[in-house]
Amino acid sequence: MYRAFLLLALRRPWLVPAMVGMAWCARARGWYRRPPFLPVPPASFLRWRMETAYGDPDAQPPLEDLARFLRWARHHRRTF
Repeated sequence: MYRAFLLLALRRPWLVPAMVGMAWCARARGWYRRPPFLPVPPASFLRWRMETAYGDPDAQPPLEDLARFLRWARHHRRTF
């Protein structure tokens, strides 16, 4: 999953701020106490999201879906 975000960041660098914002919003509690010491969503959350979105917890979403979601999330964070 993280590989897809890296590939998207390389192809569409203007989405990097949205990626950082999304990672911060979905970060695991106490992320600073556990390796890898990064504010990223827990793996269980990502698996749940893939299950609800694609019906498979191991699904690899298309890059266009990731880009669309990031634009949607950025827009909605601005409206609150």
